[in-house]
Amino acid sequence: MPVPTQIGSVADATFTITWSDGHRSTYTWQSLRLNCPCARCRGEPGYTPRPLTAKDVPPTIRALRVERVGAYALRFVWMDGHDTGIYPFPLLRFELCQCDDCTRARAKSRTPGAADAEDPPR
Repeated sequence: MPVPTQIGSVADATFTITWSDGHRSTYTWQSLRLNCPCARCRGEPGYTPRPLTAKDVPPTIRALRVERVGAYALRFVWMDGHDTGIYPFPLLRFELCQCDDCTRARAKSRTPGAADAEDPPR
């Protein structure tokens, strides 16, 4: 599993991570907040929240701080006060990356009748 070798700054317009496999992931702050994996945002047994939408999270949302969680995840402290989401590296690297290559690969894998999905770009 690739691990971050460089993590971008909360002062940047978009968030970036450079991974040990050489891949450079990019994310909008809004997308990261919309995809928060915590129980309050995603649910848990006996609790199913209404999914967050772009109406709930303004495009101007920013993280105030990014913290490493052990050797497996990042945690963002958001300007809206939310701070319980732990984003595991596989989620960030393979599911949420918004770089052109990853976006294209995910779109191809969702296309009906498409050939076997390629591995995410490196």
